[in-house]
Amino acid sequence: MKKPFFIITQLLLVFLMACNSTTDQPQNANITSKSFGTLPSGEEVTQYIMTNNQGMEMSVITYGGIITSLTAPDKAGKYEDIVLGFDNLEGYLQDGVPYFGALIGRYGNRIAKGKFTLDSTEYELAINNIGNHLHGGLKGFDKVNWSAKEVEYADGVALELTYLSADGEEGYPGNLETKVTYQLGNDNTLLIDYMATTDKKTVVNLTQHSYFNLSAMKEDVLNHQLMVNADHFLPVDSTLIPTGELRPVEGTPFNFTEMKKVGADVNQENQQLTYGLGYDHCWVLNEGAGKMDLAAKAYEPNSGRTLEVYTSEPAIQVYTGNFLDGTLTGKGGTVYNKRTGLCLETQHFPDSPNQPEFPSTELNPGEKYESQTKFVFGIRE
Repeated sequence: MKKPFFIITQLLLVFLMACNSTTDQPQNANITSKSFGTLPSGEEVTQYIMTNNQGMEMSVITYGGIITSLTAPDKAGKYEDIVLGFDNLEGYLQDGVPYFGALIGRYGNRIAKGKFTLDSTEYELAINNIGNHLHGGLKGFDKVNWSAKEVEYADGVALELTYLSADGEEGYPGNLETKVTYQLGNDNTLLIDYMATTDKKTVVNLTQHSYFNLSAMKEDVLNHQLMVNADHFLPVDSTLIPTGELRPVEGTPFNFTEMKKVGADVNQENQQLTYGLGYDHCWVLNEGAGKMDLAAKAYEPNSGRTLEVYTSEPAIQVYTGNFLDGTLTGKGGTVYNKRTGLCLETQHFPDSPNQPEFPSTELNPGEKYESQTKFVFGIRE
């Protein structure tokens, strides 16, 4: 008969071997969900927590399709949240919240005077920004409750969001069926796939409005280094509507063809910077639309975090959080002061419905709106 001490020793050894066998293995990618609160309408908002097998985590709520948190590792391997947002639903329901983490539609960016014409019919939209229409209107896609479900994704986890925007909603024609899929890859990438169809000719320009801060909000974004793969940008008027000109970036503060600090030229005396209180402009990407080409790179030297943006869209709006003013307190009690976040919004040009020389944003029945953007998170020593 074996002695009790021997048996206990053997059991302890088996236990330790089992622990060691799992410690070095990647965790399983998974999605969990929980309630995030209830809207004034009585609709429940669900939060989905997406985790890849490296430990990167992204949380998405059905309200606005909002990315409420997104973690990425620094050069020491520490995962921290790198997007602005709130701890609870009430934060997102406040007046004046600037689209933190939200899906934007039907039309991302601005449409001059809230009007456009299709086939001789003029459509009038809500005016909600300096006499113009911005980001879908008073109740754009950022303020509706999307349907969500987990979908198969072999290389990570994926969440599919759907919403039917009814004919006439916010003034837009056509019943627009919209599907957006967030794919969080095991290689620490986020692929966003957009698709839409309509039963009546309309305009569509979808984007995602996360505010990134690769320092995990330890400082503002002026020390971030940025490259934008664009030789031209769109100058704007005093209400931030493009003038129609494609202006070369060379010799201007808008030249990010090579990596430079966001804050290097942002305070220069320049009419365009005055209009936007900094960068709030659309860059015309060199490779154009249709292929998944590099649009921008960002690097934060203290953390070592990097972000690369690839897109099939023809342009990217770079916004440096110029209108944040310290009146909003976000996750963990963080006060969002001016330039706390950097937005990299892949899209078609602003005001395209009124500027026929710009790439078209029209969508006809029988056609399919398709767009993809990929965010690649990495580390540089």
